[in-house]
Order: sequence, then C-alpha cells, then structure tokens
Amino acid sequence: MEVSAEAKCSASPSYGGYGKPPWIFKGRALYQLHLVKAETARAFIPKESKLVEAFGYTLGGFFLANYEDSPAGSFDELVVIAGIVWNPPTSCAWAARVLVNSEDACHHGRKEVGLPSHVAKFSKRTMAVPMTQKSRASGFLNMIGLGASASTLTDRLDVRVTEMAVRSPTNNACNINIATLVPGMKLDRWRGPEIKLSLPSFSGRTECNPNLLKYTCNLKCRIRTVQPAIASVSMQDPQEAMDDSAAVDSNPNLTLSVLLSKPILALEFSSLEMKVGAPLVVVPHFSKSSSRTSLGVP
Repeated sequence: MEVSAEAKCSASPSYGGYGKPPWIFKGRALYQLHLVKAETARAFIPKESKLVEAFGYTLGGFFLANYEDSPAGSFDELVVIAGIVWNPPTSCAWAARVLVNSEDACHHGRKEVGLPSHVAKFSKRTMAVPMTQKSRASGFLNMIGLGASASTLTDRLDVRVTEMAVRSPTNNACNINIATLVPGMKLDRWRGPEIKLSLPSFSGRTECNPNLLKYTCNLKCRIRTVQPAIASVSMQDPQEAMDDSAAVDSNPNLTLSVLLSKPILALEFSSLEMKVGAPLVVVPHFSKSSSRTSLGVP
C-alpha cells in the first residue's frame, strides 16, 4: 500500500469523493473512556485551550470502529482520545491520533476535518479463551440459571493496528483485545436500547488545517455496556515497517500512554449510523480564571 499521499495537503476546497456533508458512516464501534493524566493530555491540545480536569485527570480513551458503509467505502478506524477540551458553552473531545486503513479516509480526515490521521493496517483474529474471573454479569447469569461453568470458553477478538508510515523499524504497534460474552447465550443477543447521541469534538491546529475546528458526530445506534477492552503494546515486526517521509507524532510514547491508561467504561455501538457535520472554525475562549475546569463528559 502506498502511504506517501497521506502526508499531502491539497489546496483544493472540494470535498472530493466524500461529497457534501453531512457524511454518513454505518457499522459498529467500541467507545471506551479512560482516566488520562492531565499532563499527558496537555501535550496534545492547543496551548490556548483549557483542559477539562479534576484531581489531575481528564477523560480520554479510544473509539474503535468498523464501518461497513461510508463515503470512503468499508474501513476500520482507531481514534485515540487525549482528553476533553473546554470552550464555552460546551466541552469537546480532542483526538491525539487517528489510524485508518483507507487512504481516502486518511486524506479527508487530515484536509477537511483537521485530524492527525495516519494510514494503518488492521488485522483481526477471533480466539476462544477460558473465563478466568467472574464478573457482575456472570454472577447475575448464575442467579437466573444461565451461568457458565469454570471451563466455559468465551470469544475474544484481537485487533492489531500497525501504522504504515514510520521512520524507524522499531515503531510500536498497538494490540487491542476485545472480550465478548459467551457465544450462543440468549443474553448475548440483547444489543441494548436504540438511542440518539451527539458527540462534539475539536480538531485542527495541524499542518494541513491550522484553524481550530469544531465538528459534531450525531449517532443513532443500539448501545450497551461491555467488558472493557484490554490494550497492550508490542513491537512491530521490522519487515512490516516502511520508510516514508510522512510526518509522525513527536510524542508517540504519550499517545501510547493514553491508550494504556485506566479504563472506566466501555460502550458497544451496534447498528450504528453516524452523521458527521462539516467542521466550523471556532474562536478559542480565553479567561482570566483558572485553566482547570470541572471534569465533564462531552
């Protein structure tokens, strides 16, 4: 796969193959919230922006999605969220890094949405692993007679995300492990209620799009809480690394720190339909008060 195009920023005002907004994405996703150290998150947000924090932490995490249909066709996406940024009257998420296995999606994210997008390879494998510990859900199943025995296996989906544009053969690859419920159980078929949700985000301040931007993702999906994914980091196979002149983050270890921070909530979005509006240029809010703002969820 050629990756040099991901670093280029076209001057054309056209939305290209994406067409006019809103852009619609359909599929499923895992949205996981983490407690991220404020000092780590501040390395990613603009200096004039205020981080929403409490007791030295902000809300970050990641958004792992598989889109079956989108303006760029089917593709996978991993958005590492550094934290929550305040700009009255709202607070919005700030992406530290975006990895996609679509050059069109990468180019669109960089040029039109001002995201730190990069091309990556997503490989997936389903494994049967023993249930090593009891959760609240398994306790409830035991109470109603649907509990699993100690030898029961559960399915785990291993997703490996390997960035394609790297400068060093020792670049880290991210492994995201997602543990699902025991297959075949009637309870596993329950996908949760259908809801509508709005997720506002800030972006920009990049080489391709220097403005501070705000855009909103309006979601319609079925939602349920699931067991948090286990994020781990392993070294990339040197043979998979590719030399490229594309820019890479100056703080790759900080990006991994966000991904490996403590998870507090995992939400599964199924039957997802997400409408993304065109980003709008916003004026940063300056205040003489403290730069610390009470922790909130976007």
